[in-house]
Amino acid sequence: MMKKLLILLTFVISTLNSCKKEILLNRETDFNFDWKFTLIEDTLSVFNTPLIDSNWKDIRLPHDWSVEASFDESLEGCTGYLPGGVAWYHKHFSTPINPKNQNAFILFDGVYNNAKFWINGHYLGENPYGYSPVYFDLTDKLNTNGEDNILSVYVDHSRYADSRWYTGSGIYRNVKLITTNKLHIPIWGTFVTTPEITKEVAKINIEITVKNDNSNSESYEIETNILDKSDSIVTSSKQKKEIKPDEEQIINLQAFVNKPTLWNVNTPYLYKAQTILKKAGKIIGLYETPFGIRSIKHSKKEGLLINGIPTLAKGVCLHHDAGIVGSAVPKEVWRRRLLLLKQGGVNAIRTSHNPFSKEFLDLCDELGFLVQAELFDEFDYPKDKRLNYHERKTDYITTGYTKKFHKWGKSDVTRTILRDRNHPSIFEWSIGNEIEWTYLNYRYVTGFWKDPEDSQNSGNYWGSSPIFSPDELKKRYNNSKKGEYILAETAKKINAWVKELDTTRKTTANLVIPQVSHISGYADAVDLVGYSYRNIDIPWANKHFPHKQITINECPGSWEDWKTVTDNPEVYSMYMWSGIAYLGEAHNQWPKKVFLGDMLNLAGFKNQGFNYFKSIWVDKPHVSIGTIPLKKSGFHINKDGKVKADSDGSYRWRNSNMHWNYIKGDSVLVEVNTNQKEVELFLNETSLGIKRLIDNKDHILRWFVPFTEGKLTAKTTNSSASAILETTTKPTQFSFESDKKELNADGYDVAHLVVQLKDNKNRDVKTFNKKVTFKIEGEAKLLGVDNGLPENVQKFQSNTIITGDGRCLLIIQSIRGKRGLIKVIASIDGFSNQEVQISIK
Repeated sequence: MMKKLLILLTFVISTLNSCKKEILLNRETDFNFDWKFTLIEDTLSVFNTPLIDSNWKDIRLPHDWSVEASFDESLEGCTGYLPGGVAWYHKHFSTPINPKNQNAFILFDGVYNNAKFWINGHYLGENPYGYSPVYFDLTDKLNTNGEDNILSVYVDHSRYADSRWYTGSGIYRNVKLITTNKLHIPIWGTFVTTPEITKEVAKINIEITVKNDNSNSESYEIETNILDKSDSIVTSSKQKKEIKPDEEQIINLQAFVNKPTLWNVNTPYLYKAQTILKKAGKIIGLYETPFGIRSIKHSKKEGLLINGIPTLAKGVCLHHDAGIVGSAVPKEVWRRRLLLLKQGGVNAIRTSHNPFSKEFLDLCDELGFLVQAELFDEFDYPKDKRLNYHERKTDYITTGYTKKFHKWGKSDVTRTILRDRNHPSIFEWSIGNEIEWTYLNYRYVTGFWKDPEDSQNSGNYWGSSPIFSPDELKKRYNNSKKGEYILAETAKKINAWVKELDTTRKTTANLVIPQVSHISGYADAVDLVGYSYRNIDIPWANKHFPHKQITINECPGSWEDWKTVTDNPEVYSMYMWSGIAYLGEAHNQWPKKVFLGDMLNLAGFKNQGFNYFKSIWVDKPHVSIGTIPLKKSGFHINKDGKVKADSDGSYRWRNSNMHWNYIKGDSVLVEVNTNQKEVELFLNETSLGIKRLIDNKDHILRWFVPFTEGKLTAKTTNSSASAILETTTKPTQFSFESDKKELNADGYDVAHLVVQLKDNKNRDVKTFNKKVTFKIEGEAKLLGVDNGLPENVQKFQSNTIITGDGRCLLIIQSIRGKRGLIKVIASIDGFSNQEVQISIK
C-alpha cells in the first residue's frame, strides 16, 4: 500500500511540474513588500483628490505607524501614550493573471482600523474591525496589456483611544495575493475534523468548498491526500463531481490514518491535507490545510480531556503587541516569547480580547499551546477606554467597535471562524470579555452597587460571595431597568454565528458578574461559563447551577487560584492576567506606559513572577530567590519575629528584585519560589532556617533578613535544586549576546541581542545602569531597543538606550535578498566594545 502511495505522490509532483506553465494552481503570493505609505491630515477632501505617491515613504508590511512615533504625555494612557491618525497605503503591481480564465484575490489578515480598499480607483469595500481578516476579488478590475495596477488602502485610526489597550495603526498583519483558476477552492475553503480516534486508526473528515466561476458546467475530480510531517502520503480519498456555472458546492471526503500520531501540548504533531482539483486528468488546483489529529472533551467529572487524557490548562492572557515592534510583530519575536512561556510551564493562551493573527496561531499549533480564541471586548454598549469598570462614557477618540457591531458583527465572526477553525491549538471560542459591565442593571442586581452608575463603590464585591439566592437575584433582575439591548439575547446570537460554522468546539465567555449572568440567560447562551476574578462564586454556582461547567478565564494568578483548579476536577483551566507586559491600560500613570506582565516584561525579560509560576506548573525541581525592601513588600515582622501580611488579601504583585544589593542594615524580605517541600536559606554559610511550602498558603517561602553583604543561597532539602544571589560591585564590563548566529535573508527573520552589565567577577549587575550605543555594519534593519522598564518613554526606534536592571534588548531584522556577514557593535563609555557577528544567508 505504501509503495502505491509513494508512486502516486511521484505522479502528482511530475504532473504539477509538467503543467506549471499552462495551468495556474491555487497560488499564495507574499504581498508584503514594496508598498508606499503616507500620513495625512485632511480627511474630508482626500477621497476626491488624485493621489500621487512619488514622495510617499517606502515600507514593507506588516507595518504599525503608531509604534514608530514618540511617546507623548498629552495623549491617552489607555493606548500607551502613542498616537493614531489617518493614512494611505499604495502598492503598484502588474496583472498576475489572465482575467478570462483565472481569478485574483487580495487577502488582508488585519488592518487597524476602519479600513477602505480600492483597486485602480474601483471601490472594493471596507473592514471596520481592526482584528478580523478580509479578502476581495480583484479579477474584473485589473488592468490588462501590462498596465500598472494600484492597490489603495485608506486607514482611519483618528479615534486613537478606541481601545483599553494598545492596538497599533495600519496594515499590521500579512497581506497575500491569491490566484486561482475559475474552477477553484475559495479562500478558507476546507474544514478538516477528526471525529473518531483510536490508537489504531483516526477518521478524517474533509469538508471542501468548490466554486465554479465559469459560464459553463464542469466535470472534475477532487482528491485529498493526507501528508505526514515529512510530506509523505499516508492516506488518500477522492470523488468525481459535476458543477453548474456560478455554483458553489460542498464536498465531503473521508480518509483513515493508521497508527496516527496525535497532537497535544507536549507533542504537537501536524499533518497536512493536500486537496487537488483535476479537470480532464490535469491538475488545475492545489490547496493545502495543516491540521492536527486530536480529540477534545469537556466533562463535569473529569474536566478537560485531550485525546482521552485529563489535561490542565496552565494559561495566561495575552494582548497582541510585543513592545518594541508594536502590533506588527515578526513571527520570530512571538516564537521567542512563547518559548519562554513554555519554560515557565504555560501550555494555554487566551487571546485577549480579540482575534490574533494567523501567524500567531500557526506558532501555537507548532509549539503546542491550547488557545481560547476570543472575539470581542464590546457588544451592544461601549466601555470607557480610560478606566476599567467605568462604562458607557465615551467621547470621539474613545468611540470603538460598538458603533459597528450590529452591522458587522456576524461578518467579522464568520470570517474569523472560517480562517481559524483548522487550527488544532484552538480548543474553545470565547465570544466576549467582561461584557456585563456595559449593561448597568447587572451591577445593581448583585446588591453590592447601590448606584449602578458608580462602578467604583462596589461594597466589597471582589471579596464576597453572592448576597442573594438565585430566586432573589432573578426577581431583582426582572424588576431592574433594562436598556435597548438584552445581553443574553445578543450572546445567543453570537453563539449561533459560531455554531453555524464550527460545532467541534465549545463556546465560552468571560463573565465578571456571573451570579447575575447565571439567572439572566447569559451563562446559558454559551457551553462553558468562564469566570473573571470570581473564583469565590464557584461553590455557590456548583450548588445552584450544577449543569454548567465553570472555567477560570481570568484571574490574578495566585497559588489559591491554581488550587481552585486542582481541587475541583471540573475546573480544568486558569488564565492569569497577564502573561507578558503590554502597552496601554495606563490612564493617568505617566511615565508608566504599560500594564505589568507577571511572567515577562515588555522586552520579554523574565520577571520573578516567571519563577513563581514555574514553581507551580513545572515538575522538574526548581528554586529561585527574590528580594524586596520590607517597607515596600506588603508584609511586616510581628512580635514573635514571624513575617506577616499587612492585610488579609491573598494576592500581591510579584515585584520582588532578583538581586542582593542593599544598604547595610536595610530590612529586606527574601522570597523563595520552589516546587519542593522544604527549603533552607543561608546567608554567607549561616543557616537562616528551614521553611515548608505546606505552611504558606500562597506558595511562597519568606524570611526577614537584615541586609549583610555576601551570598544568599536557597537549598532544597530533598533534591539538588538550589539558587544563589550574590552582592555585586559596580559594573566594569558587559556581555553582548544574540539568540541567533544566522538569519534568513527573507526580510522577516530577526535576532534578539541582549546587553547585560557585569562586575569584575563576571556576575550580572542589576542595580546600576549605563547608556548603550549600537552600530550595525552590513545589511540589516534595526527594529528598535528597549530596557523593559514600564517608565521608559524613550522612542523605540533608536540606536541608544539606558539599561534597565542592568540589561537592554536590541532587535534587528534581515533585509530581503541582502546576504553576507553583519557586525553589531555595542559600546558603553569607559568599557571595551563588544561585537556580535551574524551571518545572513
